[in-house]
Amino acid sequence: MEQNAGKSTGPVTFFNVFEVDREDLESFKAGWRGLAEIMASAPGFRDAQLHEAISGETRFQLINVAHWDSEQAWRDAAANPEMRAAARRVGGDPAAPRAVHNTGLYRPVVTFGGEG
Repeated sequence: MEQNAGKSTGPVTFFNVFEVDREDLESFKAGWRGLAEIMASAPGFRDAQLHEAISGETRFQLINVAHWDSEQAWRDAAANPEMRAAARRVGGDPAAPRAVHNTGLYRPVVTFGGEG
């Protein structure tokens, strides 16, 4: 993610795709709610949703989609010690994490909508 750091202007979308065992989903979601409260108070935060897979066979059981005013707003929030500590609590013990996460910042390049 560092190669394009600081090049995004305007709103960005942060995706965090989680591999979580089914038996850990409820505790993970509870921890994520606490993290979301901290995230919501960060300058530049717009909104976030945690999506859960419908099928238990889906590799990525949870996906966080968050919208920020800018890349810098997200970076500042991600660097906040309180946010970092909450994220560690959600993920569990680093030696045996309960979730593997895959993150990235994105901006739309193609937009379309339906008629309904």
